Amino acid sequence: MNEKTTNTLIKKRYSPLAFSAQVVETRIMMACLDAARWAPSAFNEQPWRFLFVHKHETENFEKIASTLVAGNKEWAEHAAVLMLVMAKTTFSTNNNPNPFHLYDTGMAMQGFLIAAMEHDVLVHQMAGFDADKARENFGIGEDIRLISVAAIGYLGEMEALPEHLQVRAKRERTRKSVEELLIG
Repeated sequence: MNEKTTNTLIKKRYSPLAFSAQVVETRIMMACLDAARWAPSAFNEQPWRFLFVHKHETENFEKIASTLVAGNKEWAEHAAVLMLVMAKTTFSTNNNPNPFHLYDTGMAMQGFLIAAMEHDVLVHQMAGFDADKARENFGIGEDIRLISVAAIGYLGEMEALPEHLQVRAKRERTRKSVEELLIG
């Protein structure tokens, strides 16, 4: 593959463990969400839904942070923003199940991630959270699937992390080759 065809922002993207205390302005969050909303989706359903909370909104920030597994909470609670990433599981036109809701929301998050990188903001998505507790904490309906929690912010100092997280944060990033991803 020609290296010149690889988008620089996509290649630079990674999931940090160290976040600075710098505030991510609401206008930047809205720019990232605007990028997400332009993602393609089956039948233009746009099933993705988001709930984001700045760290200074302590009560709601803790409502999200409290859903994280201990290993994620240890570092993620230092992010400037926590965001629930969700998807509506049914089509709006007929209320039938939308089997593409996860795929489409993943596409929207890719747009969000690229826009965040354009603002030097990093995102670390986590599957390790209690979706039922998050649903209860925010009164989220049963037609919404809670997919992940994203920690969002500016890069912090790795040296501020506990030693075991420094080791993890300094690991070399690896990806499978394109050939390994092809079947047949």
